[in-house]
Amino acid sequence: APPRPAPDPLATLADRRELLRRLAGREGGALLVVDLHAADDAPVAPLLAQVARRLQAGSGPGDLVARLSGTEFAVLTDVGPVLAYGLGDRLLAALTEPFPQPAGAARLRVSVGLAETTGGDPEDVLRQAELARRRAVQLGRDRVEWYDAYLEEQLVRRLDLERELPGAVARGELDLVYQPVLALADRLPVGTEALLRWRSPVLGTVLPDEVLPVAADLDLAGEVGRWVLDRACRQLANWSDGGRELWMAVNVTPRELSAPDFVARTATALAAYDVPPERLVVEVAEPAVAAELPTVVARFAGLRSLGVRTALDDFRAEHASLAQLRRLPIDLLKVGPHLVGPAPDGQRPLIDVVAALGDRLGVEVVVEGLESDAQVAGARRAGCRYGQGFALARPAPAERVEAWFEEFPSTR
Repeated sequence: APPRPAPDPLATLADRRELLRRLAGREGGALLVVDLHAADDAPVAPLLAQVARRLQAGSGPGDLVARLSGTEFAVLTDVGPVLAYGLGDRLLAALTEPFPQPAGAARLRVSVGLAETTGGDPEDVLRQAELARRRAVQLGRDRVEWYDAYLEEQLVRRLDLERELPGAVARGELDLVYQPVLALADRLPVGTEALLRWRSPVLGTVLPDEVLPVAADLDLAGEVGRWVLDRACRQLANWSDGGRELWMAVNVTPRELSAPDFVARTATALAAYDVPPERLVVEVAEPAVAAELPTVVARFAGLRSLGVRTALDDFRAEHASLAQLRRLPIDLLKVGPHLVGPAPDGQRPLIDVVAALGDRLGVEVVVEGLESDAQVAGARRAGCRYGQGFALARPAPAERVEAWFEEFPSTR
């Protein structure tokens, strides 16, 4: 008789219904949810039989391996949290090994979510493992993540943001507040920084730390960035009409800068409101620059050719930072207050070194985040020209900033 074909390993796996049945009333142990994504965006389907074999080989004899959907699997185990995490690590290692294929080896990106089985509702346990798996995806895949209640709060918040942000620009929900920048020598205002706020009727006021990552993931960063630039230029024009010669800084990401029309778009916004280009400062955060350094250099050079000034924000004064600084065509260098205090080794404060470096490179230093008079004094003593922070002025809507300006006889 001809040999019988080997059974399809996928057909031997439990399905979702069987998994939920086995979860019902189960106390102790853990549920692992495993999600697959091709490293090169190739189809995953040809690899699924091998995936099933590796999951079965890596699981214990009493573990249940199930297939939840096309590329999502689950393993139900009796072992405790430490051993369950070890199982997740082993399965991750097994599934990220190359898969032999006729056209060459294929690789998978793998995300594993873990939840303890505590005798609760089976659907809740599965949902918790799914949330942990989603967290692993958000953190870059090829990792194992445990569920916890705080994680669920974060993910629910993220889902709310993703649901509400599309259309926020069209609905008029975005807003800017402005934090004055002062000359440290006489504490007179010289400029402001425009700070984004999303006034969501559902979620309340949302700060940039939450808005911008979601906007980037939803491909809305360009739309939001264009709105910020337009609104900032309009406000600059209003203040210029009132006789106040202030500059305004707007924050952009390297991804926004990489748009081929960024420089032209900036020129259009300035022309639309008849704003002198030197009144606008475009700043990018230093930690984000390294991966896009050639693009940032090119765009900054283009902006400066218009007369727009450029700034490097969140400068960290590390070795790599110094190497980047020499390549970047910038006018302003923004540093945090942590550089103002005494150095741990008893040497002079780092702010003294940064201020001297700024002088040598012809770059003005702005110390931001100043929250005490001592920090303000330290920044001024080091020779830094400008300061920004709660000790000097808090961010506020345009009307309140204008009222604050009225306290000063002139604005340079």
